[in-house]
Amino acid sequence: MKAMRMLKVLPLLVLFSSCQAHKDFFTSIGHMTDLLYTEKDLLTSLKEYIKAEELKLEQIKKWAEKFNSISETATKDPEGFLGHPVNAFKLMKRLNTEWLELENLVLKDMSDGFISNLTIQRQYFPSDEDQTGAARALIRLQDTYNLDTETISKGNLPGVHHKSTLTAEDCYELGKIAYTEADYYHTELWMEQALRQLDAGEESSIDKVLVLDYLSYAVYQQGDLEKALMLTKRLLELDPEHQRGNGNLKYFEYIRAKEENTSSSSDSEAVVSKTKKGRPKGHLPERQKYEKLCRGEGIKMTPRRQKKLFCRYYDGNRSPILILSPTKQEDEWDKPHIVRYHDIISDAEIEKVKALARPRLRRATVHDPVTGQLTTAQYRVSKSAWLSGYEDPTIARINTRIQELTGLDVTTAEELQVANYGVGGQYEPHFDFGRKDEPDAFKELGTGNRIATWLFYMSDVPAGGATVFPEVGAAVYPKKGTAVFWYNLFQSGEGDYSTRHAACPVLVGSKWVSNKWIHERGQEFRRPCKLSELE
Repeated sequence: MKAMRMLKVLPLLVLFSSCQAHKDFFTSIGHMTDLLYTEKDLLTSLKEYIKAEELKLEQIKKWAEKFNSISETATKDPEGFLGHPVNAFKLMKRLNTEWLELENLVLKDMSDGFISNLTIQRQYFPSDEDQTGAARALIRLQDTYNLDTETISKGNLPGVHHKSTLTAEDCYELGKIAYTEADYYHTELWMEQALRQLDAGEESSIDKVLVLDYLSYAVYQQGDLEKALMLTKRLLELDPEHQRGNGNLKYFEYIRAKEENTSSSSDSEAVVSKTKKGRPKGHLPERQKYEKLCRGEGIKMTPRRQKKLFCRYYDGNRSPILILSPTKQEDEWDKPHIVRYHDIISDAEIEKVKALARPRLRRATVHDPVTGQLTTAQYRVSKSAWLSGYEDPTIARINTRIQELTGLDVTTAEELQVANYGVGGQYEPHFDFGRKDEPDAFKELGTGNRIATWLFYMSDVPAGGATVFPEVGAAVYPKKGTAVFWYNLFQSGEGDYSTRHAACPVLVGSKWVSNKWIHERGQEFRRPCKLSELE
């Protein structure tokens, strides 16, 4: 992290103060709640517009009824009717004045208020990037938790309180976003789901021809020529004049004939290069371990090791602050040693921290080892803010508590970082400490490497959101009011590579955490060095 994270106090921003402040809505549930209230305000404005239009229509109906009554009487005996001088006068008046009033009423635009409100609010609406990010998040959840498209479409997710379903059009949009990124695997899955829902009779603004067009090409790109042919033929049954469909049919048949000729000859060279069917590239072994742990699979704690993990009341090595009211400490893992502190932050403190952080939440960044700059990354999807102890007594009190419990000096630690994970929010496997190939990672701070990590869980998460350690097969689950702590460095100062960890995607709910990265400087006598490299 840069020195500015230690020193700079960001000014409190007024909600919706700038468009720049609200990019990447999908990365934070906290900011997406603002969108719900924006939508509610627009809905209120829309209802007022409808009411105004209905009132206007009622007035027009009254005019129509009035004119109709007069017209029916007058046209039965026009000369007799106009023989009455008052009727003659009133006819002149109606056509010269009253019909003009009616014309003005009909032309009166009742939408000004609604359109004005909509125009003002539109600048704060999500962008195409937000919609794409939210779609990627759904696909990420699908992969991480092995969810089929039917389960997601029907909203059958664990722990949900507000069940919501996807329409065929929604499924089509997910498939189309995958298609634009050449992710033909997920294109096929979501286009097939859209097609199933259309086949089941769902009414939609999209038709089967459009879905089959994308689906057949995605299937072909994954190497399944026969299925691509079958889908293209089905498309042409629905729309025989479909230009691209007819072209694809001829091309697919040509490729099949050529492949048959090639396979029967001695030349076995592939005719066309196609993507191997399956998830996109980049699905590395570590990611497989990471995703298994997120699902609660692959945890490597044995019963024998489990017996050596204990719960205890902990007084911070007889800290004057804690000796009369020790905290509840639980061993979560043995190597690396991860401990959890229960009831360590109150609900009132959590709400205060969130209130201080919410106006300044920004897309979380990572340290680029090549440029040395802070940058956003697809593998870290959340929003974060930094809080200093001198900003509020609550933050100062939390910092003191961390120091008393860990026995480490927090005056050289980084500010308290508060993070809120949005749709599919995650932080893929990473180290908190700077490795040997990153000698300048924390140079500007001048406080040495990150010796330890303290992590508060400030919300319960109905599903997903675990902190996992792929190297050792450990998983720690969020529990509101608790905190976990581990050392990133051995006492020799060498990095403990078993602490490589990740924040699993949030499947259901909103995840709030705050963390304190404690640095080496100031710990010389609190945690003395040892000579052995791995001690």
